[in-house]
Formats: sequence, C-alpha cells, structure tokens
Amino acid sequence: MKICKILRIVNLLAVVSAMTAAVAVADTTRPNILFVFTDDHAPHAIGAYNGFLKSVNPTPNIDKLAQEGALFENSFCTNSICGPSRAVILTGKHSHLNGFMNNGNKFNWDQNTFAKEIQKAGYQTAIYGKSHLNGTPQGFDDWKVLPGQGLYYNPDLLTPEGKIRIEGYCTDIVTDLAVEWLTKKRDESKPFVLMVQHKAPHRNWMPALRHLHLYDDIVIPEPATLFDKWEDNAPPARHQEMEIDRHMDLNFDLFVDLVPGFEQEPSLKRQDRSSWHNMQRMTPGQLAVWREAYGPKDRAFHELNLKGDDLVRWKYQRYMKNYLRCIKGVDESLGTLQDTLKKLKLDDNTIVIYSSDQGFYLGDHGWYDKRWMYEESLKMPLIVKWPGVTRPNSRPKLMVQNLDYAQTFLDVADAPIPDDMQGMSLVPLLQGREPGNWRKSIYYHYYEYPSVHQVPRHYGIRTERYKLMHFYEFGNEWELYDLEKDPDELTNLYGQADQAELTADLKKQLEDLRTRYQDDSDVSEKSEEWKKEVRKPELERPRKLDI
Repeated sequence: MKICKILRIVNLLAVVSAMTAAVAVADTTRPNILFVFTDDHAPHAIGAYNGFLKSVNPTPNIDKLAQEGALFENSFCTNSICGPSRAVILTGKHSHLNGFMNNGNKFNWDQNTFAKEIQKAGYQTAIYGKSHLNGTPQGFDDWKVLPGQGLYYNPDLLTPEGKIRIEGYCTDIVTDLAVEWLTKKRDESKPFVLMVQHKAPHRNWMPALRHLHLYDDIVIPEPATLFDKWEDNAPPARHQEMEIDRHMDLNFDLFVDLVPGFEQEPSLKRQDRSSWHNMQRMTPGQLAVWREAYGPKDRAFHELNLKGDDLVRWKYQRYMKNYLRCIKGVDESLGTLQDTLKKLKLDDNTIVIYSSDQGFYLGDHGWYDKRWMYEESLKMPLIVKWPGVTRPNSRPKLMVQNLDYAQTFLDVADAPIPDDMQGMSLVPLLQGREPGNWRKSIYYHYYEYPSVHQVPRHYGIRTERYKLMHFYEFGNEWELYDLEKDPDELTNLYGQADQAELTADLKKQLEDLRTRYQDDSDVSEKSEEWKKEVRKPELERPRKLDI
C-alpha cells in the first residue's frame, strides 16, 4: 500500500511538473496576428475613409476597428490585381522578383515567404479563403483555400486532405473555419498568424441571402466622375473595357432575369459568367430566396425601358447595392472574429489587421474593376489595431505599400528579416513615430495586357503630391497629375511647357526607383502591328472570364 501511495504521489508530481513546464513554454510575450483580407474592397467604400459612400454606413465593424487603432491614409499596392498583390504580401518583393506578375502566372511556393520565416520563429500559421496563387500553400500549419477565384455559394475548398465542398455562403464559411481554428485547433502554447482571406466583394458581387434586400429603400450616392469621358487622358483610358455603360452586363453582372436555365446569348463582350455557373449549384431553397428578391426588381426594371444616362444610373445603383451587400457580410465577419478573440481572452494580445488586395472603381470615371495606377485602384485600405501600441483613432499619413506587410509581420514576431525583402516595417508607424528616412515616393508596375478589361501595361511613380505614369506599350504615352490641385486626375499636365522641369525630375526619380527595386522588365514600345492586334473590337477577341 505504501509503495502504491508513493507511486501515485510520484505520478501526480510528474503531471504537475508537465503542466508547469507547458505553462512555462507558452509564448505570451509576442502578439498574435489576425489578418483579415478582402478582394477589391475600395477604401472609399469604408465609412472611416470618409469617401462619398460614408452616408450609407457600409462598414460599422471596420469603422470601429479604425477607432480602436490606426487607419493608414496613404496605403497603396504595387500592382493592382488580385494574385500579384497576394504574392507581394507573402514575399515582401515586387512582382518582377517574386515571379507572379499577372493572374496567368503560377506562384513558386518554393521561394521564401514571411509565413515560412515566422514559422521558424515559433509562430503557428493558418490561412482560410482566397489564396489565388495556385499550387499547394507552404508555410502554413493548416489551410483551406478556394480553387482560383472560388464561388460565393456552396464553394469548393482545397485542403491538405483533398477537395471538399461546403454548403453555405462563402464569407460565412471562411469565417466559420477561422473561428473553428481559433477555438479548437490552434496550439495554445504558440503565438499565431491567422490569415482570413475573403472572396468578397469581387465580381460578380453575389450577396448573402440575408442581405438581398439591404439598401432597397435608399439611393446610393453617385461619384462626381460617373460620366467622365477621359478627354484629357492618354489614349489607353479610352480603349479599356470596364465601363458600367458599355461593359457591365445586365444578366451576368447584375442578375437581370438570371436563372440556372438562362439561355439567352451572352453579350458580345468578354463577360465573367461565374454568377450564372454558381447558380447551377445553388440549392432549391437558396435559389428560391434569390429569385424572390430579384424577380420583382427585374420586372420593375423592364417596365422603365431605360436608355442612355438613365440606364447607366440604374446599372450603377444595382451594381453598388450588390457590391455593398457583399461588403456587409465581410463587415459582419470582422465583428464575429473580434468577438471570438474577446471570448477566448486573446484580444489584448492580438494585432487585428484589415486590408484588401487593391482599390476598386465604384463608378468613378464611369468604371468598375481596378488595374490602373489612378488613385481609386492604387489605394488599398489598411487598418491596424495593436492593443497597447497603436494610438486609437490615429491616422498615419506616410506612404505605405503591401510591399511592407511581410517585414512588418516578421518585425512584430521578433524574427529575422531576409535581406532581399524590399519593403519597410510599419512597426515604427504603428508606434506613432515618423522615421526620418521613410520613403517619399512609391513605385508601381502593372503587367497584365492584353487581357480582360484591356488595361495596358504601365509603370510609374507617386510622390506625396505628384504622379507620373508611363504607358509604354500604347504609343509611348505619359500622364502627369498634380494630386493636390487635381485629386480626381482629370487634367493631364504631361507635355505642358511649364511642367518640363517637374517632369524631368520625376522621370529621374522613376528611373532611380526602377534601379532600386531591380526592375529590368521590358518597357520598350511595341510595333504598330502589335498595337492594332490588341485594339481589335471586342467581337474579334476570344472571351475570357474575369479573374
């Protein structure tokens, strides 16, 4: 009996010792990182950014995050398109160095990323939602990602165990996966990086069923440039295919009369028909709720028989209401994730970041989509709450880019930062400091041409006041804007005699940036025959889904 008692005591001491050791090694000194990332969420569709949509109150949870932390007023991308933006964030390198220059490329997962480095530093990592980089994710302890662009309803997801399909709405599903990981799967002895990457609000803007009637009773404000004719722009602005007027499809983009059995010939434009394909996998219940919402609105539209500017205004309203309805799901997701952190008592030691891969046109200049170096697509939202570090309601004004995220994450984790990363850690700015050596300009380069929307390749420099862009494949065209006097970029100053000195200085700065960032891409002007080929009418080019 005495021996058994002694053994029980020894075993009990061993258990206590193991528990004590586990507590001792739990890393609570370094903060967790929750990175909530959306697709095509323009800053001016966030209330806290004080854009023309603020009166609609589209983002109460995101606005609350801004009140609790720092909202970066001058946050920009390096290449305004989905996959390349994500590749820049992972690698901390411009597109020409990480190899993912456009959505047709394949990401090399064997290259170094911040996720791999932060794992080495003892962080647990997970990613759920949109990756858009193809291949098997590396650097993540757990992952479930959408194949390609993914679908809004009943989406497939790629997992380490293979492809699965989950019934429901994509934004909600991704949120649920993240919550499940936080509550049941994470290693509580380690700090974590959790990347929650939503498909919304990407085209074709299919809202959750519960939001189909949201904004029915209001008129969405119009941007001042809705009917811009691009009269002072270089020719590329007049050769694009992203106008609400001519290119936004009533059926596939705006769901007019759209049902699974839709048989009308598609518009003679290059349309993204993913909404119609998504309808093929809706459940009968989902589809019934969908048509109950859109059927009466479609009949009212046909009765109006709209044309010209009136039709553009109607299309704008339908587009913006669906876009903002998708954002409402994202905003609710952020609220759910914040509540989960609080319930788990993780909120005081978790940095919460909200961002999106680039900006987006919300009728600005008559457009939708992104790609250009103009402000609406160049700017991307960045809001960061770091309890005890960022000052609530702060609004840093220094210029930052998605190029900076990788180094910031590693700096937060007190992990080594590879020498070949090209960004700058945002930690000093989050601490309320303004380093004297901070960048005074940013570099941009867009590559995907000829392609959907027909935005030509171009590169450029943006300083605190000026922007110079070079459309090198489109007749060697340049554009120059004074953003202080002309924030809507309506007056191209390039070629004006009184701007010669400024132009020469900006060109030199631009070449210095190309050298600094090791961009040796071919920027030579193409032949006249090549330009005629890519400018052929839409009918003569093959259709391609938007990505």
